[in-house]
This record gives sequence, C-alpha cells and structure tokens, in this order.
Amino acid sequence: MLGSNGGQPPNPPERGARWTVDQVLATAPDAASRKAGTRLGTAGPWSGTGASGAGAVWGLCKGSGSRPYQTVVDVSGPAYKCSCPSRKFPCKHALGLLLLWAAEGEVGTGEAPEWAGEWLAGRARRAAGQAGEGEGEEGTARRSGPADPEAARRRTERRAARISAGATELERRLADLVRGGLAGAERSGYALWEETAARMVDAQAPGLAARVRELGALPGTGPGWPVRLLEECALTHLLDSAWLGIERLPEPLAATVRTRVGVPAGAAGAPVRDRWLVLAQYDTPEGKLTTRRIWVYGRESGRAALLLSFGAAGRAPRLALPVGAEIEAELTPYPGGAQLRAEPGERLGMPVPAVGPPPGGPVAAALDAYGRALRDDPWLDGWTAGR
Repeated sequence: MLGSNGGQPPNPPERGARWTVDQVLATAPDAASRKAGTRLGTAGPWSGTGASGAGAVWGLCKGSGSRPYQTVVDVSGPAYKCSCPSRKFPCKHALGLLLLWAAEGEVGTGEAPEWAGEWLAGRARRAAGQAGEGEGEEGTARRSGPADPEAARRRTERRAARISAGATELERRLADLVRGGLAGAERSGYALWEETAARMVDAQAPGLAARVRELGALPGTGPGWPVRLLEECALTHLLDSAWLGIERLPEPLAATVRTRVGVPAGAAGAPVRDRWLVLAQYDTPEGKLTTRRIWVYGRESGRAALLLSFGAAGRAPRLALPVGAEIEAELTPYPGGAQLRAEPGERLGMPVPAVGPPPGGPVAAALDAYGRALRDDPWLDGWTAGR
C-alpha cells in the first residue's frame, strides 16, 4: 500500500517538528481507521522503529502473517508507504506508527533501513526535480506531481455514492424496525445492529455507524426505552433524508449534514480573537481512544465554542485548559450551521483566573438560543446555556 501526499492534519507542525496525537488522528480517513490505529499506537506490535531529523518515521508491525508489515512515513508531505494490502491512506499501521512517534521517547532517532531508505530517497529525488516518476509497492512507475483536481472530484463523488447507498440501506432497516414494532428490537439483540453499523463503515459513513450503534444499545435499558429508541430513530431518519437530499439544502446546513454523516472537514471559518473563559472539561473513553471536550465562552464575542482533543493508547489528550481560567486566543470555527466546534489557533497569553462567570440571562432567552441551535443542527447533543 502506497499513499501519496494527502491526509494533511489541520494546523500542521513545522517541518521536522514532532506531531501531536490530535494531528495524527486528524489524518485518519475514517473513524474505523482511527480506532484501529489507536490499538497499534503502543510499542507492543512494533520492532525496528526509528526516526530521522529530516522528517521520516519507520517501523515493522507484527500482523497476522509470518512477516511484519514494513511501514514508513514521510511526515513532511505527509506521505505513507506500507506493505499491508489496505487501500486506505494512511492505513492503520501508519497511524499507529505516528501515534507511537508522537509519544516522546517511544521512537529513537537513527538511520533508515534499506527498505525505508530507498523509498525516502526516491521521494527526495522527485522533490529535487531529478526524477519525474516514483515507485509503487511492487515497483510500478507512478507519476509525481501536484494533486489532480479532477481525480479529487471523482474520489469525492465515489465516496458520496457509497454514503448514499449506505443511507438508503439504513432507511430500509429503520422502516423494517417500525413496521415490525419497536418491541422486536429487544428480542433481535445487538448483533443485527452491529452488522448494520459495519455496513455503514464500509460505506465510509462513520457518523451513521456511530448512530446505529447507539440505537442498538437502547433496547432494554430501563423504563421508557421504546420512547428513547423512537426519538433516536427519528433523528437518524432525518439525517439519512438530509444526506439523500443534500443538494437542496442551504450550504450551512449541508455542511452540518456532511459532518454528522462523517465526511471529514477542517476548520474553515474566520478566526475569532477573544478572551475565552474555560467553562468545563471532561473526558469520554471510546475504546482505547479518549476524547476530551472543552467548553469555552468568549467574553467579547458572546460565542460559545467546543474544543475537541484526542488521546490514544492510554495517553491523555494533549490539549488541557484549567476550568475557571481565562485565556486570550484565536479560535477558528468548523463549517456548519451552528459553528459550535472550533480549532484552537494562536494563543496570545497565559491562562489567568477569570474575573467572574459569563453574564446570565432569562430562561426564555436560553431556550430561544437552544431552539435556534437545533434549527441549525438538529443532531446537537450539547449546548451552553450562557450563549
């Protein structure tokens, strides 16, 4: 498996700088790859690891066969090469290797082995303009050059078609559930839901897969579970329908739908400079991945924002802000109607104790704000009353 330049992390580090866990996970092609990569982000399956000051990381990962997979990453591209058969870029082995490298002290510096050095040397020659072709995994010639916009458009269309097929299949699953009665969901067990979720992953719709798993976990969870299941089924149906008719939606709502389905997008709004009050911080374990959510409030803009950070293989997420502190910084919102999630940018000062809580307001105003947020993003699972 050979990957050319792609999977660029948001806010990439300077050339030669060690990536953070967040930056590694941002390159994952989908949620399934991110989860599989975190399982390989420990030293256990790896041998022969090393890194160079020029921005390369390599290692041998033990797999199911007798020979380990040869994985090498040029982090300056970034570009990836692995001897595994995966067609994803980067594959789970490249993600695991980068996560291991992101943990300082886990990967030492050294000279690249021959199998990694040949590929890195070829990339260096092409970068210098001394060769117009590179080698793939089996030695086939491959043209080097800038990204092809037409090829990128075709890839986007193919992924959209796969997601649409997955959404159509999920609609049939929901219709069967309602037709047969919600009580049957408890008798059928979780296996059918997990099978449906796996098909959503195959359709490159990790957001739909996550919703399906949540649906499968609801039956039999205590009094009122059929009502909760019906509510979540309705929201999932709304998301399916929105995706299948996305060309008719206004762009802010269409961006929200793409994000909820699982199509990756980077922060793209205008940066907001403000004095941000840290309202809350909590971690949620998701298998071997830990997701940290930090809620902040802008003193001058009156905006609320959600910052996400990820930690892999038992390591805490890198981003941490003391609750109750205030910090001057720039945040860049992600696309979408509510524009709640944001990417931290330049930090302009050190955290200082906050002078007081956010300004309050009447309950009616808070309900109105929440209603507007649901209009922009009906799948919201959290909101700040102080917005």
